Parts: sequence; C-alpha cells; structure tokens
Amino acid sequence: MSRIHKEHLQAGYIFGDTINGEYIYLPSGEVGTEHPLAVLETPTSREDITLDEAVHRIDRLTLKRCKHPTLGSKSF
Repeated sequence: MSRIHKEHLQAGYIFGDTINGEYIYLPSGEVGTEHPLAVLETPTSREDITLDEAVHRIDRLTLKRCKHPTLGSKSF
C-alpha cells in the first residue's frame, strides 16, 4: 500500500481516470475520523470504500491525481 497515496487522499487530492469518469476521493467530513471512508465514483454509481481499499484501487488501477468535473482539483 502506498503511504503517499493515503496521505494525498487525506490532504484532499482526487485520483481518477477522466476518460472513464472514475474518481476516488476523501470527502471533507471524513478527515480526522478514526476509520475514514473514501468515495469511489463511476458514471453509474457512487460507493463508500475504506481508505485502505481506496489506496489499493489507486495502485492497482494506476489512477493519477486529476480534476473532478464538479469538485475541482481537491475534495475540500
């Protein structure tokens, strides 16, 4: 698991694939909680996933930092 990706999520950065419309980010309400949940957003759904699962998917899918169409470059 990439510690850097985890820290970037906790800092509000958004990871994704803009071509496929898939994004992973940590909402501002989850920052500082004991077990934060990230959001996995696709064109057809939105799902809560653990921070560890989010980092795993970022690494496995090789998602990059990007701009979300409505949130911009950071989630908070």
